[in-house]
Amino acid sequence: MLYPKDRTGRQLAVFDPSTEEYSFVDTCFSTHHLQFAYGDDNILWTSGGGDVVGWLDTNMFLRTGDAEASQGWAPLILDTNGNGEQDAWTEPGEDMDPALDMRIPNGFYAVMPEPRGDAIWGSNAFRYPGSITRLLPGSNPPQTSLAEVYVPPLPGFGIRGADIDKNGVVWTSMGSGHLGEFDRSKCEGPLNGPEATGDHCPEGWTLHDLPGPGFADLPEYSVESSYYTWVDQHNSLGLGEDVPIATGNLFDGVHALVDDEFVTLRVPYPMGFYTKGFEGRIDDPDAGWKGRGLWVPEGGRTPWLKEGGQGSKPIVVHFQVRPDPLAR
Repeated sequence: MLYPKDRTGRQLAVFDPSTEEYSFVDTCFSTHHLQFAYGDDNILWTSGGGDVVGWLDTNMFLRTGDAEASQGWAPLILDTNGNGEQDAWTEPGEDMDPALDMRIPNGFYAVMPEPRGDAIWGSNAFRYPGSITRLLPGSNPPQTSLAEVYVPPLPGFGIRGADIDKNGVVWTSMGSGHLGEFDRSKCEGPLNGPEATGDHCPEGWTLHDLPGPGFADLPEYSVESSYYTWVDQHNSLGLGEDVPIATGNLFDGVHALVDDEFVTLRVPYPMGFYTKGFEGRIDDPDAGWKGRGLWVPEGGRTPWLKEGGQGSKPIVVHFQVRPDPLAR
């Protein structure tokens, strides 16, 4: 039995470049950000489902065109009775019952399949202090799916966009002026049971102060307001593998964390560059720095308010990093 949903907002669509035609996928869950899982089955995981996490078996859909049979979704159930299985659960707002599991309404904003595992991670935004959630589908989702939730310790708060590196470490932009790092392998206590409801693994978190001055009354909080973080798993920029890169939304660029120090790549002109996401691309792995780079689109809704004024249009910036200033 699937967790019931009464309505959805955005669904999915597939564009075929060869025919320039769209195929629409009517999902029973809402969608927002999308990420393919690693593996030959090409499962597409989505965020934006509210109290559920949805997925699409794209191989099945492209083969059959059957949207109903190709999709699934799961609620987020904490194993609070600690038996390692999904059981009957309490609903949000109800008291914990030690004999039952617990459903949490932690909708995903970012969605991140593990590169070397079966779990799917998501960032839980728009609430204080925010959290990240790990969903393990199990052998027969959603009946076998279980979740874990992790809340950052103060002074960190305001989780938004996030990504994951090849070792399963989650990196997230935070409204507190930090780049948050969460390593589940550092957790010392039980990851299920009645105490595992969010605050049980502060030791898994590391908060990296983003560049910029602090507020006058709160100097420990950088004024930088990063929206999203992306991890360069494959060294597409040239600063190394698994380098997390956060949007520098008050710095006209992006911040890359390299060996625990930030490297800021800034767009000098026009001033006011504002991005909400980016992707790396390796066009020629044998061409050195010239064959790779980071593509950063402008994400502001009102580009005419930046330097240049009325008539200004969004731009896309291609960052490339030379190994040394004289490299050709």
